Amino acid sequence: MGTDRDSDVTGQRFDVADAAPLLLDSRGTVTSWTRDAERLLGYPAAEVVGRSVAELLVPEDAARLAPLAEAYRDKDGWSGVLTARHRDGDRVVRLMVRAVPMRGSTPAGNIPAGPAPAGPAPAGGGGTSRWVLLLSDMADAPGWDMSRVVLERMVVQSPVGIAMVDTDLRFVWSNTALEAFGGGPAHERIGRRLAHVQPGLDAERIETVMRRVLQTGEAVFDYEHVGRVRSAPHRETAHAMSFVRLDDDQGNPLGVYYTVVDVSERHRARMRLALLDRAGEQIGRTLDVARTAQELADVAVPHLADFVAVDLLESVLTGADPGPVRGADAVPLRRAGQQSVNSGVPEAVVGIGGLASYLPGTPPARALTGGTSWYRERLDPLAREWSETVPGGREATFMDLGLHTVMIVPIRARGITLGITTFFRGERRQDPFDEIDLSLAEELVARAAICVDNARRYTRERGAALVLQRSLLPRRLPQQDAADVAACYRPADELTGLGGDWYDVIPLSGARVALVVGEVEGHGIDGAAAMGRLRTAVRTLADLDLPPDEVLAHLDDLVAKSARQEGSDPDAGSGHTVGARCLYVVHDPVSGECAMAAAGHPAPALIAPDGTVSFPDDLPIGPALGVDGAPFESLTLNLPPGTLIALHTDGLLAEATPEMLCRALSGSATAGARTARTGPGSPPDTAPASLDRRAQTVVDALVPARPYDDVVLLLARTRRLPVDRVASWDVPADPALVAEARKTTTRQLGAWGLEDLAFTTELVVSELVTNAIRHATGPIRLRLVLDRTLICEVFDGGPTAPHLRHPRTTDEGGRGLFLISQFTQRWGSRFLPEGKVIWAEQSLTGP
Repeated sequence: MGTDRDSDVTGQRFDVADAAPLLLDSRGTVTSWTRDAERLLGYPAAEVVGRSVAELLVPEDAARLAPLAEAYRDKDGWSGVLTARHRDGDRVVRLMVRAVPMRGSTPAGNIPAGPAPAGPAPAGGGGTSRWVLLLSDMADAPGWDMSRVVLERMVVQSPVGIAMVDTDLRFVWSNTALEAFGGGPAHERIGRRLAHVQPGLDAERIETVMRRVLQTGEAVFDYEHVGRVRSAPHRETAHAMSFVRLDDDQGNPLGVYYTVVDVSERHRARMRLALLDRAGEQIGRTLDVARTAQELADVAVPHLADFVAVDLLESVLTGADPGPVRGADAVPLRRAGQQSVNSGVPEAVVGIGGLASYLPGTPPARALTGGTSWYRERLDPLAREWSETVPGGREATFMDLGLHTVMIVPIRARGITLGITTFFRGERRQDPFDEIDLSLAEELVARAAICVDNARRYTRERGAALVLQRSLLPRRLPQQDAADVAACYRPADELTGLGGDWYDVIPLSGARVALVVGEVEGHGIDGAAAMGRLRTAVRTLADLDLPPDEVLAHLDDLVAKSARQEGSDPDAGSGHTVGARCLYVVHDPVSGECAMAAAGHPAPALIAPDGTVSFPDDLPIGPALGVDGAPFESLTLNLPPGTLIALHTDGLLAEATPEMLCRALSGSATAGARTARTGPGSPPDTAPASLDRRAQTVVDALVPARPYDDVVLLLARTRRLPVDRVASWDVPADPALVAEARKTTTRQLGAWGLEDLAFTTELVVSELVTNAIRHATGPIRLRLVLDRTLICEVFDGGPTAPHLRHPRTTDEGGRGLFLISQFTQRWGSRFLPEGKVIWAEQSLTGP
């Protein structure tokens, strides 16, 4: 049904002038047919008269005729829509039909007569023998043409709020349904504007829409407005409004016709879904427990509550498993997050990190111990805080804090209670919490609880991994005079997990030092354990005094063998040493030579004393460890004293470029040199604290506080031993000249002021030189080095190293190395391309 909508159908009225009449007898047989009916359906009278009218209709509507005739025979008739078949058979015609029963005989001349049907006319029976049907084509009509009374009854009784305002936006009419939104009955609205009727609404915005509709004539549909109406002053409601301009017959605006529908439930449902979507995006972005708790509070304010406090068990914040909470005790919690619509969170009586201990039996304590949610629509305004510990003696009632309704939801994940979340509303939102709000809060907290528990479990694992890694890394760098060293290590953020980067500084024989950085695949405890195994292997190989390329070759064999024994896949997950990368550098302060080899690791940066930064491009970068077994090659450079060697893992350049690294190193080196020169009596850059600051400065410049990957930077500033602290002599292969070697050694010790070491040193020299003369070939050279220890070295061309034996009492020889091991701090051997070196070290300060 509908009314006229445009000029094309304005003239269509349901009356005799517009309709095609026809006459039926009591049995539904057509007894009279008109030209209008023929024009409408295409049938001439000769084909229709005498046939049942049901034959003209589609089967569905033909079956309706008998029940309709029976139901409306004794009434005033029936009106409705029927579908007829056109004579051409290709289309159907929708008809508006008005059927009126005729009681008694038909007055002559009222219905045009058609040709008489063949055979006798059907006999009428009773008082109602015929029907008059008025047919109208509905192809272009909107529906029935209704009277004003029907239309007024329809709009007045409509459940949709309807109103009309004039061009001054003053009410001129409204229906009964509009009264449900507040503002009084219809007669009290007349002549008043919306702001006077509904002061709680944003009337200015709504009237702006009305004026635009008046000016443009363009209707506005489903304009949603959220606010408070007089019928619900304490709850925010949403209304969908549509505005249409009303014009007179000349097209001049009369005013605006608008409808109002309460869509508060739909609006709240949409807001709930939006809040949960926002929670999924914003909660749990990190694996930090406290930050996750704060994210929960931030999401809930202001869309659900005006003030939110998130309290967690103290053990949760440290990553430990929370223990049982007994209801008889005060419940100790820590405030992990809070948020308010008011700046500075004035409602909070406990700050972030503060202790919030709730009294037994209070709603927070019951929610925590019982694991069930609780809410109260209206708080007792004079009730005091539930906390047992209020800093500064502050005690406030809920009225003082401006809070009137509350929800408390326990934070539970995997069957464990981690804390509670408390939601309050204050003066900004007067509507109390209800069951729907509690359900939303529970779903919100449930999502956050999983994130909090994940962060707790990660905190525990990360703490264990960090302790393990810290225990495996050098606690302090060893003292040695080959180079000033400093290291800076920054672990990866909580999302990536602690990695397997490591560094080491290993003193070697001959006053040399080995500098090592490396990284293994994987994160967490597995990565730390794999790093520890690899670092131990490197230290073991370093003790053999092998060249850098041979150290990496042996390390590669160990990794590959371990992988085969464990059935490890090179592409497997964390914790495997396969694919590890390592850079091994050895600096000799006597010769100034620096030898290095790399396994899948970038070359170090070299900063000259004048600040120039370069990279040893000639260094062959071998494959990662345990990957393909390719040989490794080393590079030997002669570095001037004061050269800064910067070894780093790839995390240092994860968010920076080599050029940025060069600028950072160059700037720090220049600043460091200036700082060192200002120290009274200290040579440039010998202060370890200065080098430590330099390493920290470079890392801060290139790496964020919470990097994606572990970062290691190891700085070593090379030194050269003064020439007067090294003495070297060639020794002829004559046993008679061993005594001369002892005398020469004694004179050199006297020059160094080490007369106390003369006896043991003569013994060491005598045994080592004698062994070289007896068992080795080629030239023999004796060298003394005064470093932190007194080093005695004998070079020969022999390919084999001596072995320490434990002779029996009756043996006449084999006691030389045994005596050396007893009288010296340590001893050993290392191989050179031209032979080997047997060395021994004696302490300068102790026995």
